[in-house]
Parts: sequence; structure tokens; C-alpha cells
Amino acid sequence: MDFVIFGGSVVTMSERGIIRDGAVVVEGDTIIDVGRSDEIRRKYPRYEKIDADGKVIMPGLINAHQHAAMSLLRGYADDYPLKEWLEEWVWPLERHMTGYDIYVGALLTAVESVIGGTTTINTMYHYMEDHNEAMAIAEVGLRGVVGHVCFSWRKEQDIKALEDSARRWHRGADGRIRVSVDPHAPYTVDPEYMRELRAVTRELNEKYASAEAPVIWHIHLAETSDEAQKIRESFGIYVPDGIVDYMDALGVLGGDVVAAHCVHLTPKDIEILRLRGVKVAHNPISNMKLASGVSPVPKLLKAGVTVALGTDSPCSNNSADMFEVMKFAALLHKGVNMDPTLLPAGTVLRMATIDGARAILWDREIGSIEVGKKADIIIVDFRKPHLCPLYSEVSHLVYAAKASDVETVIVNGRILMENRELKTVKADEVMEMARKTQEKLLERLREMR
Repeated sequence: MDFVIFGGSVVTMSERGIIRDGAVVVEGDTIIDVGRSDEIRRKYPRYEKIDADGKVIMPGLINAHQHAAMSLLRGYADDYPLKEWLEEWVWPLERHMTGYDIYVGALLTAVESVIGGTTTINTMYHYMEDHNEAMAIAEVGLRGVVGHVCFSWRKEQDIKALEDSARRWHRGADGRIRVSVDPHAPYTVDPEYMRELRAVTRELNEKYASAEAPVIWHIHLAETSDEAQKIRESFGIYVPDGIVDYMDALGVLGGDVVAAHCVHLTPKDIEILRLRGVKVAHNPISNMKLASGVSPVPKLLKAGVTVALGTDSPCSNNSADMFEVMKFAALLHKGVNMDPTLLPAGTVLRMATIDGARAILWDREIGSIEVGKKADIIIVDFRKPHLCPLYSEVSHLVYAAKASDVETVIVNGRILMENRELKTVKADEVMEMARKTQEKLLERLREMR
């Protein structure tokens, strides 16, 4: 489908900045032109037109850390510390989840993501061959990096799952799906296995990937203050100089690593992240909800570390709303540091778009509106009382806009939502699937107690 989106403010997230009364031309899955509406309309008179007058045209949001299937656990175990939340509530229930449950949970999150303007998610969960998150993301039409989470207690199962996921899904669904290798955390993956997963990543890249579309790493890192103690308890290893320093000593860090959270960092940790090119996925809402602490994002940015934004799971957030995450990220660091100049709106919007693309090594194709990039575009309706009057599109997007203001969502040149109407799946049917799946999951849990 070839079309022109015209008449709105194009927030390009590129060197071109904002083009007011701008237009974007899409041929197939690619952006072929960007400019002023009057010029573009003269050049492409026969293309189908989408009127964006009074609206903002921008890149789709990129959720750099998610556990999509966990929407089935939304509200299930709130207001607990992370250790208790995981060990006494989440993991016991997850043991009863089937591949179909994971697929349905991811389907629900994919729907929520689309209607909220997110076009790409980087998700870490349990991969199963029969049903999985990749199937759900592909079905809804999203773009995603889908990882299998690895633990020391199931190495053989993990390696098999990683191989199957890469073989079946890497660069699948018209190039919209990539896969990743996801060691859960330094305290659940022993040093030997951590190194082995690095070797597995190299093998998968050689077999299934390319320089332009690599298999990346995705890991929880330095999320809580007791992580060094947990490593000592689990593996008998003393960690005196920070979690990142410990990981660096294993030789597993690199520019293909997305490290979620990075809350409890030493100055040396921050320097290592910079030197190794590790990308950080900041999750301000889940970190606050689980009382994990506040990531030193201003220090990371000052050091030159790429920082993206994530919601974390719908169980620990409890939503997939990236507009909400942007606002929280901007306000949190101003408040705790008592400095209103920290994380200005433009910085935060970059974290949710082009820096999110950089984090998952997809920035050659997504994250900004530029000629030659994939057409992952959202249209946000600014004709709302809470977005009036308008001085700065960027300020409004971070501080005032809501997920419900997203009117149209396009991924890979395909319209997934138009005028708030989903085109690929029926939201009511997905919600009903989720309700039935939840009932059966809880039934299995009761039977095993």
C-alpha cells in the first residue's frame, strides 16, 4: 500500500527535527520521502492520503524491556518486595503456564501496545515450540525482539528452546521478528552457563542472523541492592566491586547487550557499561512499584551510555503504556535529584524512540522518520483540551499526551489501527480469550496445592 500522511507536525527524531505542516510518503513497508505538505502533495498526487491536520506524526514508541505474556498476571500479586513477589507468587503460578497461556498473554499485551502507540517490544519470557510470544506479536502485526529466558536449572531445555526460536523466528514475519538470548540475571545464571550462553549467541548469529539483524542479549542487571549477596548465596562467589564489574570479569558484556534496570551501580560499573557499549533499559514505574530504587540515569547519560525505556511486565507495572513511562522517567529524576533541568522532554522522547532502536540494534531501520527507514509510524491526535494550546510538540508528548490520544498506528507500512479501530485482531475476542485462560490457569494452580 502506498500513501501520504500530510498536514501534521512531523516529529522526525532525526537531524531534521520537527516539520510543521509536514508529510511522510510510504511505499510498501518503507518511508520514501519526508517534507512539507505542499511540496509532497505536488510530487505524489495519486497516492492515497491520510489527513493528519491538528495531529502529530512520529515514530512508533519502542518498549525496550517487557515480559509480554505476564499480562495474564496483571494485578495478581501487587505490593510485595521483588524476592517475595517472584519466589512466592509469580514463579509458582508460572510453573503451570502452557505455551497457549503464554501466547494469549502476549496477544493481550500486543493489543494493548498497539492501541497505546508502541510499535516495537523487546520481550523476555519462556519460549515454547507450540505457542509462544513470537506468534502473538506476528499475528497482531507488531515488531519485536522475542527472547527465551535462561536459568541454570534448565540448561538443556534452554539451549533447545534458543535453537528452535532462532531457526523458526529470527527475521521472520516479513522481518518484523528477531530473537534474543536472555540470561535471567547474574544470580540465577551461574558463571559457566553465562559464558556458555555467549558462545550459543555467537553460534546462532552465524547460523541465522546477519550484521544488520543480529541475535542480541537481554538480561536483568543490578535491579536490587542485594544482588551481590544473592550471587554469593547461589554460587559461592564474592562480588566486591559491583554487579557490572562481576559480569565484565566473565567476559560477556558487549554492544549487543540490553541490560534492564541497572539501578544499583557503582561509578566503576557505569564506566564499564560505557566502555563495553552496553545499552540500558530504564523501567522507572516497575522500579518504583517494587521499591527497587532509582537508576542513576542522568549519570549514565552523562557518561555516554545509551539509555532506552521499558514498561517491564504488565504484572509489575501494571500496564504497557509507554506514554506513562515517558512522563514518569522525566519527573522521577527531577524530583529525586531536586533539579528540574534533568531529563528534559527531548531526551526522554529520544529514549522512547531512536535510543530504543539503538538499544536493540535496529536503528538502521526504525526509531526515526527518515527516508529509507521502515514505516513504523503513529499519529497522535492533538485536538484535545489537555493538549491545547500548543507551544512544543515534544513537551506535550512527554508531559501531557496519553496513550488514548494515539489515533493511527502503522508498522512496516501496514495500518494496524486507524481512528482507534484495530485492523488485525478483535480486541474484545482477545480479552475474552485472556479471561478464559486466566480461569484455567488458576484452576491448575488450585489443583496442585
